[in-house]
Amino acid sequence: MRIFLAGIMQGSLREAALHDQDYRARLRELLIAHLPEAEVYDPLADHGESLTYDDGVGRQVFLRHNQMCGDCDVVVAFIPEASMGTAIEIWEAHRAGRKVVAISPLAHNWAVKFLSDVLYASLAEFEADLVSGALAVRLSVTA
Repeated sequence: MRIFLAGIMQGSLREAALHDQDYRARLRELLIAHLPEAEVYDPLADHGESLTYDDGVGRQVFLRHNQMCGDCDVVVAFIPEASMGTAIEIWEAHRAGRKVVAISPLAHNWAVKFLSDVLYASLAEFEADLVSGALAVRLSVTA
């Protein structure tokens, strides 16, 4: 199973900066521990210097990552606040018939609400379902 780890990076920041990205390591660790057959792709791991990319490279990486969301099996998206990039990623996954797991308190946001197959209000809720095996059942996979 191929999992794309999506989530807020720049959000609505006006400067060339990133939101705290600590969630990525925690999600990756949890997914690998509880879905050991999964191949987890974290775009930040390969593109930690993305804020310094010129427009050509940035565009190429952005479009490739969006394509990957339609090609993978599952997108796990951490969306603590609005994120245009993450919205596009979950749209691409949804459009391609892939599973979308969102971790977000934005339960009334239409992009989050209508594009997610599974929605958790918090990382703790996601972790509990993952550890118990309930998420694997929801995704119709064997843990």
